[in-house]
Amino acid sequence: MTTKGYLEELEWRGLVHQTTAEDELSAFLASGQRVGYCGFDPTNDSLTIGNLMPIMLLGHLQRHGHQPIVLMGGGTGLIGDPSGKDAERTLQTREQVESNVKSCSRIFERVLDFDSSNSNAAVMVNNVDWLEKLGFLEVLRDVGKHFSVNAMIQKDSVRDRLENREQGISYTEFSYMLLQAYDFLHLRRSHDCTLQIAGSDQYGNIVCGIDLIRRDMIDQSEDEPRGYGITGPLVTKADGTKFGKSESGAVWLTAERTSPYAFYQFWLNASDEDAGKYLRFFTFLDRDAIEDVEARHTEKPHERLAQRVLAEEVTRMIHGQDELDRAQAAAGALFGGDISGLDEVQLKDVFADVPHSSHSKDSLGQGMLLVDLLPETSLAGSKREAREFLKNGSISINGQKLDGGSALEHQLSADDLLYGRSILLRRGKKAWHATEWT
Repeated sequence: MTTKGYLEELEWRGLVHQTTAEDELSAFLASGQRVGYCGFDPTNDSLTIGNLMPIMLLGHLQRHGHQPIVLMGGGTGLIGDPSGKDAERTLQTREQVESNVKSCSRIFERVLDFDSSNSNAAVMVNNVDWLEKLGFLEVLRDVGKHFSVNAMIQKDSVRDRLENREQGISYTEFSYMLLQAYDFLHLRRSHDCTLQIAGSDQYGNIVCGIDLIRRDMIDQSEDEPRGYGITGPLVTKADGTKFGKSESGAVWLTAERTSPYAFYQFWLNASDEDAGKYLRFFTFLDRDAIEDVEARHTEKPHERLAQRVLAEEVTRMIHGQDELDRAQAAAGALFGGDISGLDEVQLKDVFADVPHSSHSKDSLGQGMLLVDLLPETSLAGSKREAREFLKNGSISINGQKLDGGSALEHQLSADDLLYGRSILLRRGKKAWHATEWT
């Protein structure tokens, strides 16, 4: 580890959107071990891959010798950040927020080192511990007096809501930036934290925090550092669609929300235009390794080396080697056709996104002709097509290819059910259809 080059690392990776006092900050970071934090509001019981960007910024901070602080917003999560929202949030109960904090906290252990024997071990704090102790008058006198309403309403997140009279903004959400600024001040006092890291939409809030620290330290030496800020860029996809979305919805950082297989597939499906960028953003591979992958990918783009390395690195980091192995085995089964080795969970994950249909299990009692079933699936549009595919030997059942000579007379029975409920059909090498029998 080295205390030099953190900003340089972020810059070549394209991870810097804005900084405060960049020249001064670079020298400050190079002159010793520093403490930086990033806040995460627990609005759900998991975080999405949109949150992975600031987590990676903390990871690089630690790998360059500095100490990262993960701030869980158990207090601010009770309020809600208006940034990026065009309507008022529904307030969550204290119990919901506490549960979300607990659930989200485990994610960071995959990326950051919390071993207290290390001098720059990561620390996790919860801002409810200090925010709930503040009195209303104390906030108004010691925090609110330093904020200009004129400046606050110029923030995009506030101005957009004010200009839309139907939506508006409550005093609660309007006050969010005061709480975030106070977080920075508290960590400056309690942990000597001098750096806040955040997404690109938080730059104004960071500046508010730095200004509050400056006012709090007005009687101290000018040589004493106040605070600095770094924001990462908004992640976009080359085709203009929103990053972090799959066919099934948002991509989450916990297995309960997004299975390791689906997580692996998301990265594997990155475009050639995006893969190199994502290798820089979301892995800790060094510059030489990434540029080598890109060069080899360019020589044989059909092998999709960049996507495979990306999917392997990110899945291993977030879910571990065992889950990566399971995801790769499942992917191999799907494309190879041999699904006999998949357990029930893998089977569900692998076929979650293929076309589905539901059928009565009772109809299997006397046997069901495959030629009658196929038109009820996505694999054949009519009985005529079904007969043609069966005669050609194009149809497989649970990965086993049927002999074209006898396929027309083939009947499905309860013995074909996988785990008592599924029969998986395939036409050719790629067209799968999952039938569910209840």
